[in-house]
Amino acid sequence: MFPTPAQASSFAAAELPAPVPSADYQACPVTDIVRLLGDKWTLLVIALLARRPYHYNELHRSIEAISRRMLTRTLRSLETDGLVDRKVHPTVPPTVEYSLTPLGETLLEPLTAIAGWAVEHAGDIAAARLARAGSAEETRDETADARVRELSHRFTDRHRSLLDRLAD
Repeated sequence: MFPTPAQASSFAAAELPAPVPSADYQACPVTDIVRLLGDKWTLLVIALLARRPYHYNELHRSIEAISRRMLTRTLRSLETDGLVDRKVHPTVPPTVEYSLTPLGETLLEPLTAIAGWAVEHAGDIAAARLARAGSAEETRDETADARVRELSHRFTDRHRSLLDRLAD
C-alpha cells in the first residue's frame, strides 16, 4: 500500500513499489481525490461554495452550461465524500441549501496552491504545447511565441481574480 502522509515527507519522496500494483493504485486516497477533482464541474462548484452557501437553483444559474442532472450528480458526489453539506429547509415548496463542510473547507488551501501554480505556469504550459505541435509540423516562429504570450496573459488575468477570491 502507499505511504501515509506521516510516512512520506513529500509527494516526490513517497516510496512506490515497482511495478505499482493496480489494486493499490485504485485504492490510493490520492488517486481517489484526484479523480473526484478531475470531474468537469467539481472545482467550479467547490470554488462557488467556498464563497458562501447556495440554494440549488441559484447555484445552477451561477454555472453556465451545466445541466441540472450534472449539477445534482456533482453535488451528490461531493456530499457522499463529506465535502458538501445539503440542508433541506422545511418550507413550501422545500428549499435546499448547499455549503462546504469543515472537511471541504480544508481542501481550499491545497486547491489554492494548485490553482496558483497553474496560473503562474500557464504560459509555460501553453508554450510547451505549442512547441510540441510546432515541432511535429516543423514550424515555429515569433508569431506563435507572441500568440502564446497573449493567451497566457489573458488566461492569467482572468483567473487571478478567482485565486484572489479563493484566498480570502
